[in-house]
Amino acid sequence: MSVARRVRLKTYVMIVLMVVFGPTGDALLREGMKQTGGVALTSVRSIFEGLERGFQNDIVWMGMLSLIIFFVCYLLVLSWADYSFVGPASAISYAVVTFLGWVALGETVPSLRWVGVLVICLGVFLVGHTPTRTTPETQ
Repeated sequence: MSVARRVRLKTYVMIVLMVVFGPTGDALLREGMKQTGGVALTSVRSIFEGLERGFQNDIVWMGMLSLIIFFVCYLLVLSWADYSFVGPASAISYAVVTFLGWVALGETVPSLRWVGVLVICLGVFLVGHTPTRTTPETQ
């Protein structure tokens, strides 16, 4: 397998991991903070109390771990591919966020939002058919 093909394959694998772990972490944080009762912005003390409750919730910790995995994958993929490729290609996560909100969190998703997600997915498809790196490597 050529070097260019290996870079392309590992780039796509990392983008898939980003698309899975980013929205999953966000959904877990949302659910965990919903369980804790949220954070009131009425005083500095209430903010710290809300955050303390959040940090005592296992689902919040799972969400943070998921987002750490997302961030590591993001750092790695940015070292292999152009940002102008990674940003749009990882936008498929908007579809995952919408799907998780609908299925896992029981949110109502209007038809127009699904149309927007479809447009994003078509854009990701187009970006996915371009080279991952268009700038020369610097040493």
